[in-house]
Amino acid sequence: MTQGGAARRTVLGAAVLAAGGAVAGLPAGSAAAAQPAGAAQAAGEGRGGYRDLPVPLVIGHRGACGYRPEHTLGSYELALDLGADVVEQDLVPTRDGHLVCRHENEIGGTTDVADHPEFASRRTTKSVDGVSVTGWFTEDFTLAELKTLRAKERIPAVRQRNTLYDGRWDVPTFEEVLRWADREGRRRGRRVWLHVETKHPTYFRSLGLGLEEPLAALLRRYGRDGRGAPLFLQSFEPSSIQRLSRLVSAPRVVLLSAAGTRPWDFEVAKDPRTVADLVKPEGLRWIAGFAQGIGPTMDLILPRDAEGRLGAATTLVKDAHAQGLVLHPYTARNENAFLPAEYRKGTDPAAYGDAFGAFRAYFAQGIDGIFTDNADTGLLAAEAFRPGRGR
Repeated sequence: MTQGGAARRTVLGAAVLAAGGAVAGLPAGSAAAAQPAGAAQAAGEGRGGYRDLPVPLVIGHRGACGYRPEHTLGSYELALDLGADVVEQDLVPTRDGHLVCRHENEIGGTTDVADHPEFASRRTTKSVDGVSVTGWFTEDFTLAELKTLRAKERIPAVRQRNTLYDGRWDVPTFEEVLRWADREGRRRGRRVWLHVETKHPTYFRSLGLGLEEPLAALLRRYGRDGRGAPLFLQSFEPSSIQRLSRLVSAPRVVLLSAAGTRPWDFEVAKDPRTVADLVKPEGLRWIAGFAQGIGPTMDLILPRDAEGRLGAATTLVKDAHAQGLVLHPYTARNENAFLPAEYRKGTDPAAYGDAFGAFRAYFAQGIDGIFTDNADTGLLAAEAFRPGRGR
């Protein structure tokens, strides 16, 4: 195989198996070393909780979407085969209230919906979080209708080889993923960890399709609602994480976009704070009141200059750790198109650059994990930074 390789996946699989306002009254996530007796287990340490996962953690971003169309069972399966410690899902609803796995509710770029004449009239333009988007939207389809579609590669210009797998899989429901994770856990002899994002939660709540309640119901049904559950919950909207904190106890992560941006729920609530405010110590202290981690864009840790090269590190890692928060930044990829300028090789945006060099720069900052489209590359890079390994 030109990408990954069966023998390489076998070795990596063996390696990872061996490696083993604020809501009142909720405890802040805190580092194990700073916790009083008994608190470590409550925070998910010592019982197979998130504090017992390898550090740095490798999170399969939308599965293994560097090699397969994203958010398909094939992509999730390959992420595990390549050694991912955790596999990510993004959730959006159907018209009849089912949660399905798509990065966006607009599905023109990730399914063959445009090839279905029966759905031609569904194409429309909507404002999603203040952005005008034209296409087909999951909230306009029943689950039965959505299941007639097939998934395809989202960025074929960069990942042309992935188009080989267009049409191989359908759009999975989150319940199907939970069942898959349970099956894979039994087959592999270890719990399969998930990293689950609520997409556009304020937008969907305005349509009467709130995400948090049906998500919490599914987590309770499948035993993934407790503090030691093998699952992270994540959202770019802090209010969604606050809502989830009142429904389930599974570990929670607030995602953070560019410094000058404002979460959409802040926009709606007229909250003047931006991400730049949230990454300050007082903002991180606020987040620690209802979440156990943050998922910042890597630029908040290692900003890029005008030429796309990495600059001096910020204090975000140190400041977040001081509040007991873990950091799961996003997103590391192999292709030149996504790499910092100093790690690119040649001028072809689809060609692989020095991804290992970029991973070393990221892990050297002391992050607790990273989202990556290429779990095999991430695992090999992470091994050198895990306890007891040489650097």
